[in-house]
Amino acid sequence: MPEPNPMPKPNQGASHQDQISLTEAGLTVCAHLAAKHPRASASEWIERIQAGQVLLDDQPAKPTDLLRKGQRLVWKRPPWVEPEAPLATAVLYEDGDLLAVAKPSGLPTLPGGGEYQDHTLLALVRRRHPEASPMHRLGRGTSGVVLFAPTAAARKPLQKAFQLDGTRKIYRALCTGHPLADTFEIEAPIGEVPYPPLGLLHAASEHGRPSFSRVSVLERQENGTLVDVDIRTGRPHQIRIHLAWAGHPLVGDPLYGPGGTPRPGSSALPGDLGYLLHAHRLELAHPRTGEWITLSCAPPPTLRAFHEKHPGRR
Repeated sequence: MPEPNPMPKPNQGASHQDQISLTEAGLTVCAHLAAKHPRASASEWIERIQAGQVLLDDQPAKPTDLLRKGQRLVWKRPPWVEPEAPLATAVLYEDGDLLAVAKPSGLPTLPGGGEYQDHTLLALVRRRHPEASPMHRLGRGTSGVVLFAPTAAARKPLQKAFQLDGTRKIYRALCTGHPLADTFEIEAPIGEVPYPPLGLLHAASEHGRPSFSRVSVLERQENGTLVDVDIRTGRPHQIRIHLAWAGHPLVGDPLYGPGGTPRPGSSALPGDLGYLLHAHRLELAHPRTGEWITLSCAPPPTLRAFHEKHPGRR
């Protein structure tokens, strides 16, 4: 008889630390935590605080303690069983100066969202490179190339090279509808807007930061349009927001609708899956040699054009 599946093991827990700002001073510990982490109710935070999980300046906090500027608030979260995620990756390029790996869709890049700690790309990479740090991040549903500094010493030179003019980040996506132009640019600013499930959410906003994407149509298909998107800025969820702003949300995106804002009545979260987006190519100067290199990761079958699926055929 086959062995039963082993029970999933909890992680090691986590510590979440806040330095209290001037605008947060005067709030109670409970009110501050409930506002900062709205996915938990005030009553849940009271239970956590009374269980000794929250420290204020290294002392057990009380729910009604008033906060002062500069104080340190720490939530020591007990171990928990994380949701399943695809815990597989591949090295695309590696030397002493940089490391490029392939992230599968469904695997978070970094811990966050209150759910993922060990089931992240960062945790996988640090099993082999304990000092590794990412130069950027991809959304949980986005697959493709992620660039890491493999050591602490490599971080600053690689960060400097990554920020040079000429660095290019090219994504493959399947968007709804059929854009009229074969190439077009999107410059809608992106900033935080109110969103009840989270408090704030990045979306198209006239008060946001300047953002730039260049879209190239690869293939118009029956169920949408396959595009490459070259982003010159790196705002959170930029491609999802920009294509939605242009009237062509990503196929399957549960969050962003036309206009680049949350769909009316939506309670979706940025990490919810369903959309098709892949970090296809990254071009940058090598931090030590200065030579321009291209790091690439083949898109999944759903994001390949006809000529890629059938080489030599037209």
